[in-house]
Amino acid sequence: MSTAKYFVAALALALSGATALSAELPGLGKPVSEADLAPWDISVGPDGKGLPAGSGTPQQGAAIFAQKCEACHGEGGHGGSNAMLINPPGKTDRNMALYVPYATTIFDYTRRAMPWPQPKSLSNDEAYALTAFILAGNKIIGENDVMNAESLPKVRMPNRDGFVSRYPDKH
Repeated sequence: MSTAKYFVAALALALSGATALSAELPGLGKPVSEADLAPWDISVGPDGKGLPAGSGTPQQGAAIFAQKCEACHGEGGHGGSNAMLINPPGKTDRNMALYVPYATTIFDYTRRAMPWPQPKSLSNDEAYALTAFILAGNKIIGENDVMNAESLPKVRMPNRDGFVSRYPDKH
């Protein structure tokens, strides 16, 4: 049998098998509603669009950090098995808070991805408090400032005008 005949025979067999299989599919999946998507639609923009209700202070964030974050990010956020979030006294390294151009990015990432390995387990108040703790620890806001949907977008990050995206074509 020639190669062309083998190809035609294989194609015919594959198509007949696909038709038979499609009749026997288990019917997996279902249409997704807006209500199904709502818990996952938690993106926050640089302007604060999408920020939820809630609030937190650096002091509240320090207690939450010690309980839920310190194991990975070190005491006071000074670095552990994962990234340093707050420079230790006397250090001027570039950490995440000194890199991102918007404070809302810190909140968004914290709420969406932390703590490992239980992402999305923080309440909105906890995410605001942790964001306030990181910002105050880096001397971006005051020790008594309250972060919420109104105040967070107004925070002027040190690298706002110096940020260079790794993905410039995505903006």
